[in-house]
Amino acid sequence: MVVKQRKKRRLGSSDNSVVRRKVEHINHVWSYDFVMDQTENGRRLKFLPVLDEYTRECLTLEVARNMKAKDVKEVLEHLFIVRGVPEYIRSDNGSEFIADVIKAWLADIGVKTLYIEPGSPWENAYSESFNSRFRDEFLNREWFGSVFEARVLSGDWRLDYNHHRPHSSLDYMPPAAFAATCVQPGSAECKGCGRTFRSASRMDR
Repeated sequence: MVVKQRKKRRLGSSDNSVVRRKVEHINHVWSYDFVMDQTENGRRLKFLPVLDEYTRECLTLEVARNMKAKDVKEVLEHLFIVRGVPEYIRSDNGSEFIADVIKAWLADIGVKTLYIEPGSPWENAYSESFNSRFRDEFLNREWFGSVFEARVLSGDWRLDYNHHRPHSSLDYMPPAAFAATCVQPGSAECKGCGRTFRSASRMDR
C-alpha cells in the first residue's frame, strides 16, 4: 500500500522572514537583493532594487558593472536622507549585505537587520516577487548597449512601476499613490552623521 505524502507549506522558518516579522507601516521594513543581467557584449550588469515592503514602492533601482558593500552603503545613505530611516532592512546573506561596513553603520544609525535563512528566498518574499516581475517585464525584453542605457531604461521602468502599476494588495492603487495616503513616521536623527532625515520626503517629487 502506497501512502500519499502531504505537501508542506513553507512559510519561512526564521524570525526574520516576512511571515514572522510582518511589515506594519511605511518605512517599517525595507528589503533589497541583487538582480543580475548583462549588456549586449556579455559584460555583467548588477541591479540593486530597494523596496518599502509596506507601500511596495521601489525606492531606487541602481545599476552598475559591480557593486560592493561600500556602494550599497552609499545608496542607503542617499535614501535615508530623502526618504527617512527604516526600522528594519531585510536581505539574504550576500557578502555585500553582511559586510562589517554595512552592519556596523546600520547599527550605529539604529536600523535593525533581518537576514533570512540561507537557501530560503521565500523568507524575503517581497524582494523575490518584485525581482521576478522586474525580470519578466523588463530585463527579458530589453537589450542594453551600455550601463548608461540600462540606468535610463530601468529608471523609466521604476517610475512607471511606482506611479502606474496597480497592486491588488494595495486595493489596486499604484505604490506611490498608496504611499501618499500613509501616515508618515516622525523625523529621525542619524546617529552616524547627525543629520535629520525627513521621513515625509519622497523620492519621485
